[in-house]
Amino acid sequence: MSADDQAFLDVLSSLPSDIQKYSRDVADFVDRHVDQIAETLRDTLANSPWVPEQFRPRPPPPPTIITIPTTALEKVQNWISRHKILVGFIVVTTGVVAYRTYRNTARWRKTRRARRARSGGRMDVVVIAGSPALPLTRSLSLDLERKGFVVFIVSNSHEDEMMVQNLARPDIRPLSIDITDPPSAGNSIDTFARYLQSPHAAIPNGKRHHLSLKAVLLIPSLNYQTSPIATIPPSSFADLFNTHLLQPILTIQTFLPLLTARLHAPSDNKERPSPKVLVFTPSIISSINPPFHAPEATVCSALSAFTDVLTAELRPLGIPVTHMQLGTFDFAGFTPAANSRLLHPHGLLPAPEDAEALPWPDSARHAYGKNFVSQSGSAISAGRIRGMRGSSLRELHNAVFDVIDGSITSGSVRVGLGASVYGFVGRWVPRGLVAWMMGIRKVDELATWQGNASTFGSPKSALSDGEGEAGSESFVAVPVERRRECLEGRLIRWNPCLG
Repeated sequence: MSADDQAFLDVLSSLPSDIQKYSRDVADFVDRHVDQIAETLRDTLANSPWVPEQFRPRPPPPPTIITIPTTALEKVQNWISRHKILVGFIVVTTGVVAYRTYRNTARWRKTRRARRARSGGRMDVVVIAGSPALPLTRSLSLDLERKGFVVFIVSNSHEDEMMVQNLARPDIRPLSIDITDPPSAGNSIDTFARYLQSPHAAIPNGKRHHLSLKAVLLIPSLNYQTSPIATIPPSSFADLFNTHLLQPILTIQTFLPLLTARLHAPSDNKERPSPKVLVFTPSIISSINPPFHAPEATVCSALSAFTDVLTAELRPLGIPVTHMQLGTFDFAGFTPAANSRLLHPHGLLPAPEDAEALPWPDSARHAYGKNFVSQSGSAISAGRIRGMRGSSLRELHNAVFDVIDGSITSGSVRVGLGASVYGFVGRWVPRGLVAWMMGIRKVDELATWQGNASTFGSPKSALSDGEGEAGSESFVAVPVERRRECLEGRLIRWNPCLG
């Protein structure tokens, strides 16, 4: 057999397999399309209204679904897969809350005690530059003394020294410094520096040790008046800046030579660690700057800027400065009634100036009276959150100690009820929305211009017309009880703020 014959036979032998393959493909194609065409035709006839009911093909029976019962774990997994965003938010929130709770619990249980010498004597000194009449000064001094510090309270007068001595604590002592007399203040600082460098003994003839200045706490006055800017006389602004702004600046300026000098014990020439500076300011009002709080907002903003500059100047010297921004605290234990022994030599300490007692001209009552009463009755009137007692003083005491011992190194610490919340509100919430929430509304009716008679301190008042000698007075002062009723919103018909 030749090669050509063999090739022809091979072709013939492969034909059956190719024919079978092609026939199978054709059959599958026909079956597939015939079934599809039949199903389409069946659906069309079943849904056509012109086909009689008895001739319509019946729809195929639904496929049988076998239900397999799911376990609880599978249900949870299915729910998580359907709510991934919600689950992620819950996980993150729970983690943050758990971490903060653990951190706060650990910080709350932390043992806070100042250093002691081997003989048991106190070694660390804290200076509080604040009025002894302030509850904040008294609470901090008592707590720091209880934790083992020697506390000195800066006293500018004999009355301040008497109030410090009336605390009846041997380790809370007055530090007399007259900041209005620079040479005298410098001599007082020199005397205090020599005292720190001198050896001390806890008991007579005991082992001597040296004291170390740990911190200087600057506590400006926390009492501010609330009134429209138009009704505050220039003399009140001048007094406010002198007592609330200039005095704290001069106080810290007096201590700067002591802070920037390296104190060391003459016997061993060991350098002491740099003391810390803590500046306390209220933060609720200064965060949102509401109407009728110009004195507090101005002074606190100026002190904040001063603290920033002070921080920048002392940072290269290794002296940390911390700005303690305060919220609302519960000072119920430090009210005058609860501290009857902390008396002024001539009686109880005089109350701070009540801004609402200032006389208002007729034009100011028309322009600001209604909004002033609404804002005074809001939730944060006078910087306090109405209806809430405030944070515990222990929270403030712990934060101050942690700053002194170095556990907290942040340059700004917010502590107290409302400090963080109102800091966030003041930074991100629009000013107009904040004012609206405090009850500030647009004033449509204003008083008619009457020349100089409408300015502050004019000799003519709408309240004194036709009242004899009352017309010679500048304005009629509002009694205390009626002022309270006005601010609390209980006096409607006769309202001195609204006229």
